[in-house]
Amino acid sequence: MQQHIVYLGLGTNLGEKHANLFHALRLIAGRIGVLSALSSVYETEAWGFESPNSFLNMVIKAETALSPLEVLHATQAIEKEMGRTEKTTTAYHDRIIDIDLILYDDLNYQSEELTLPHPYYREREFVWKPLQEIMSSIRLSPPSKH
Repeated sequence: MQQHIVYLGLGTNLGEKHANLFHALRLIAGRIGVLSALSSVYETEAWGFESPNSFLNMVIKAETALSPLEVLHATQAIEKEMGRTEKTTTAYHDRIIDIDLILYDDLNYQSEELTLPHPYYREREFVWKPLQEIMSSIRLSPPSKH
């Protein structure tokens, strides 16, 4: 079976945040594939909305035999299992866990469900900084300040 390299961004700002990340890592390892690199955990302010709760964010690298849509569906199932309510496209909000598929090999892909690479990963310091930490072949410039 062909293995693919995926990078996933994880974020949490509710409940036991460290425990949320580690629970998500265990579920990802069991359902998506071998975790081959983990970034440091970064504490950041909310992005795109106001919240008194800071986020913990990290990026992971995994090896998987799953297709991009299978990875997406697996991450969505993990989010729901951990207590995440439906994602909205109109506004950001506090969350127990958020798992974003950032990169899948070198694939450029677009459908109604999924865009690869993730369309905003270069604009979000909480994604590009940990991504750069574990991805030696990429050097990203800092996001523009809006």
